[in-house]
Amino acid sequence: MLRICLAGATGWTGQPLARAILAADDLTLVGAVARRSAGQRLAAVVSGVETDLVIAPDVETALNRAAADVLVDYTSPSVVKANVEAAVRRGIHVVVGTSGLTDQDYDDIDALARTHRVGVVAGGNFALAAMLQARFAEEAVRHMPDVEIVDYAVDTKPDAPSGMTRELAYRLSRLRSDGAPTVHSIRLPGYVIGAEVIFGRPGERLSIRYDAGESAEPYVEGTLLAIRRVSEATGLRRGLDRLTA
Repeated sequence: MLRICLAGATGWTGQPLARAILAADDLTLVGAVARRSAGQRLAAVVSGVETDLVIAPDVETALNRAAADVLVDYTSPSVVKANVEAAVRRGIHVVVGTSGLTDQDYDDIDALARTHRVGVVAGGNFALAAMLQARFAEEAVRHMPDVEIVDYAVDTKPDAPSGMTRELAYRLSRLRSDGAPTVHSIRLPGYVIGAEVIFGRPGERLSIRYDAGESAEPYVEGTLLAIRRVSEATGLRRGLDRLTA
């Protein structure tokens, strides 16, 4: 039975993820973190759950209350790196669904995780379709290196480009002699999150587009897979497919 601490337990992805962890036969939720709901019972804040777990104000407090095997972070860019490092130093594996980490942050986390011999998997988007988009784009860029990315999200999303799009650009940069492709960010009402990778060559174009719907369920499915597999890694894996390959 894997013991899970969930940071961001009352958020858009955190709530259905908490329900999924509690419903799983091989997982148990031992910690929940949400700053604004700290001190309340999780069952009083998240509908459809039956647990006496009390929400902690921060990751350090949650990990002090109960031992965990995996920390899952769906919080904010301002605290995610500190949360990951706090868990890694305790020998706890980490699944990162929060965007906002830089390439240098990833390098720092990878070094720390290797020192403590734990696994970290960070995904700009844990949905299966987003993972497929990234893999297809990597194949396409080998043959069509002229590429740009259009990044779509709702107008209230604070970061631009999104973590998913930054990860796409990073992955393509490793296969292009000209480095990372140009990214154009669009923030408008009516979008959730999405990305279009557009390739061009004389006489033809190729577009690979991903659009998220209103539900967080696709992210939950991928996050659960990452939770169950992260202990197989040592160091950082950027992208769910890097963990499952």
